[in-house]
Amino acid sequence: MVKLFIGNLPREATEQEIRSLFEQYGKVLECDIIKNYGFVHIEDKTAAEDAIRNLHHHKLHGVCINVEASKNKSKASTKLHVGNISPTCT
Repeated sequence: MVKLFIGNLPREATEQEIRSLFEQYGKVLECDIIKNYGFVHIEDKTAAEDAIRNLHHHKLHGVCINVEASKNKSKASTKLHVGNISPTCT
C-alpha cells in the first residue's frame, strides 16, 4: 500500500471525484480530503508511481493539483523514566 499526498485541491473537489481520478491507475483503498489537500491510499507501488507521473499538475476544476508520495513524519521515540530504585538493584 502506498499513501499519496494530493495538494492544492480546489474547494469543489469531492472524495468520489478524487477516487475516480486515481482508480484509473489502480485500486484505491482509501481516499480522504481535508480542506484543500487530501490523501489517497493505492494498493500497488507501480500504480502509485503511474498516478504521480500522470496526475501531478493535472488540472481539476481549473486548478493544477500536486500529487506526490506522502512523507511520513518520524515518530517520536518513547522514553521511560524509572525512579526510586535501590542502589543495590542491578
